[in-house]
Amino acid sequence: MDISLAGRSAVVTGGSKGIGLAIATRFAGSGADVAILARGRPGLDEAVKTIGARGGGRVVGIQGDVANAADVRRAYDEAMQGLGKIDIVVNNAGTSATSTFEKLTDEFLQQDFDQKLFAAIRLTRLVWPQMKERRWGRIINVLNIGAKAPRGGSAPTSITRAAGMALTKVLSHEGAPHNVLVNAMLVGFIEADQHVQAAKKAGIPLSDYIGARAKEIPLGRIGRAEEFANLACFLVSDAGSYVTGTAINVDGGRSPVV
Repeated sequence: MDISLAGRSAVVTGGSKGIGLAIATRFAGSGADVAILARGRPGLDEAVKTIGARGGGRVVGIQGDVANAADVRRAYDEAMQGLGKIDIVVNNAGTSATSTFEKLTDEFLQQDFDQKLFAAIRLTRLVWPQMKERRWGRIINVLNIGAKAPRGGSAPTSITRAAGMALTKVLSHEGAPHNVLVNAMLVGFIEADQHVQAAKKAGIPLSDYIGARAKEIPLGRIGRAEEFANLACFLVSDAGSYVTGTAINVDGGRSPVV
């Protein structure tokens, strides 16, 4: 399917690597102007080059921490200055943080809520009025399959991601009369930097780590970031104009819940 995002402007948080970078690159390749938000300047600059090589539109790299409300506001202002408008938001920032319940401190839980749930709330709140006014908007909340089927020891991520799924449904109902569509995409195991770091932490080769994870997946392999990005591109395009309020597993069949 040939998907065009020509004339659209997108903001992708956590856009300097992994899934976020793949989504931003796919959007640019389909004709969109793109702003990416991440904490590290060197990674941002490199990502901007990568995205720019794929598309001919504007690419803006914005440094900031989505867990900080002031940074979210500043990032929004910089994106508006660079792009002129925002049609698409992908709330992607955040890595998996886990703990047993007994070790789950208030500080750890609050940090996860700020980085994931409140970041999505704050950025969406800022873009919402212009999307309603133009009667066109697309929001994707990147969650994980623990939002539907949490396991023991998966907090705080499974808690914040479940809240993100509820937020998705609420926003989808409020946005629908204004042609603002809101969906969630739930990650299973997708190639990402956090798996590289997890393998290092476990002291095992990355190939062994990935091989062990792949055994849990019916398709027998972990997913590629580009595969995730392809679905995201469909959902934010006019081709996906009748899809809203969904939470789609992108996990090779791993989740026990549809």
